[in-house]
Amino acid sequence: MPYALFCEDAKISRAYPTEADVWKHAAENGLVVDVASEGNHPKRILDNGYTIRPCQRDPIEKHVRGATDLKLTLGS
Repeated sequence: MPYALFCEDAKISRAYPTEADVWKHAAENGLVVDVASEGNHPKRILDNGYTIRPCQRDPIEKHVRGATDLKLTLGS
């Protein structure tokens, strides 16, 4: 089952294959906070308002050749 990052009820990331992949994405974007916990190891949590939830797979995007391809020419 895929997972995604949510803010409140809005899905704000693409669907990832595992929950660990979403944690990595969140950490790379500064959304993971270390907080004090029992023992010597800090606990990692998501910033306020963010959650990781199961979600539907993202639709497969198809590129239609020529639809957005531009031919660039250099000035003479």
